[in-house]
Amino acid sequence: MLTVITHSPEETWELARKLAPILTKGDFISLSGDLGAGKTVFAKGLAVGLGIDAPVTSPTFTIIKEYEGKLPLFHFDVYRLASAEELEELGADEYFYGEGVSVVEWGDRVEEILPKERLSIRILRLVDEDLRRIEVTPHGERWNKQVDKWLDGEERVDS
Repeated sequence: MLTVITHSPEETWELARKLAPILTKGDFISLSGDLGAGKTVFAKGLAVGLGIDAPVTSPTFTIIKEYEGKLPLFHFDVYRLASAEELEELGADEYFYGEGVSVVEWGDRVEEILPKERLSIRILRLVDEDLRRIEVTPHGERWNKQVDKWLDGEERVDS
């Protein structure tokens, strides 16, 4: 696990924007953290990095929103689902292994059905209202290499 500290929502957004250029179709990102930690801020930065002009909002009530950019972005929020099976019934696999990038907010709640190759990001609020501890866990050989590219130059904290 690698850890980065951001000092504002703008820094969290920018960190996500910098991830977008290394993404390819079929990439999967799982976001976790408390309510208000910055999962949707992260998704917004990622969307801008993918060339998406549409406003990105949390899909809490719709479960999934699709956006067109350099790559399609499939943005899930599974907070309201009772089980991973509900997500499977919605045809999540078609998105997860499809032609775009999938981002799942509250991914830790449905971890058993997530792709084995993925990037898990946990966002934690620290004492200062704007500080965030962003814990990055790559799953799979490709993500181990990609995370180093993404976080090159970022100030890291010992995990």
